[in-house]
Amino acid sequence: MIEQSTNETGNRVLDEAQVSRVIEMAWEDRTPFGAIEHSYGLSEPDVIKLMRQELKPSSFRLWRQRVSNRATKHEAKRSFEVGRAYCKTQYKPR
Repeated sequence: MIEQSTNETGNRVLDEAQVSRVIEMAWEDRTPFGAIEHSYGLSEPDVIKLMRQELKPSSFRLWRQRVSNRATKHEAKRSFEVGRAYCKTQYKPR
């Protein structure tokens, strides 16, 4: 489990690497918001807020257009019983 800290207002605080990974996961077509919430504790509105803060306005608009109503980003629209592909070269070596 990834360590998560909170600030005085109770909001989650992510380090640079975690923010980068959340952005990467948000851009991926097959990574649902539920997976981001499970890994980082950020709900869909929290991810949208993070993307709005971290991306340029034009990049944010492109991302929102891309993920809006996309079945693969919403678990309610796409069951994981369908399965998913995994590419061993997809993730950066750590």
